[in-house]
Amino acid sequence: PTEIAIENLFVIMAGGFGRRMGSLTSDTPKPMLEIAGKPILEHLILRARNVGFRNFAIAVHYLGKIIEDYFGDGSRYGVNIKYLQETEPLGTAGALGLLEPAPGIPFLVSNADLVSNIDFAALLEFHNAQSCDATMAVRTHQWQNPFGVVEIADGQVYSITEKPIVRSNISAGIYVLNPSVIGFLDSAEPCDMPMLFQRLF
Repeated sequence: PTEIAIENLFVIMAGGFGRRMGSLTSDTPKPMLEIAGKPILEHLILRARNVGFRNFAIAVHYLGKIIEDYFGDGSRYGVNIKYLQETEPLGTAGALGLLEPAPGIPFLVSNADLVSNIDFAALLEFHNAQSCDATMAVRTHQWQNPFGVVEIADGQVYSITEKPIVRSNISAGIYVLNPSVIGFLDSAEPCDMPMLFQRLF
């Protein structure tokens, strides 16, 4: 781990049900599913710690006690962990309204099931250099249509493209937010990140 300590808070959204995982998440929260012998959430915390993050807040709801019992206060990882208790599901952004006290400087927010080699410290530096309220990490997704695409107008074919490639920017599930963004949330209101960003536009 780096000796440089980053004071900015790192918030992890771990309250979801993970329903798309079927029986794998019937007794285990999705962030606690293992990859290479460790829970996904542990990999995430260690990656952030290794670039300097020391202060974490984990939003929990579904089977949250399993997460709390496993990570505790974070001392065995050399970090500080506190928990945001969602009494009902608040979405991928809503739990930020539970932060007490609210952060005084920009903070990171991550999905708890993030498997990535992203440099969190570099993302924070990028955000600080932009003078913006919110930064979203995105990646390019590429998909090739397996068919020839035919464009028709007024009953006439005007274009045929064989197996076109479509490229889109998709959210990587990691964000940097200024403290002012919390003012766009109600602590009792569910809110997902796309909705929060729409409010900021």
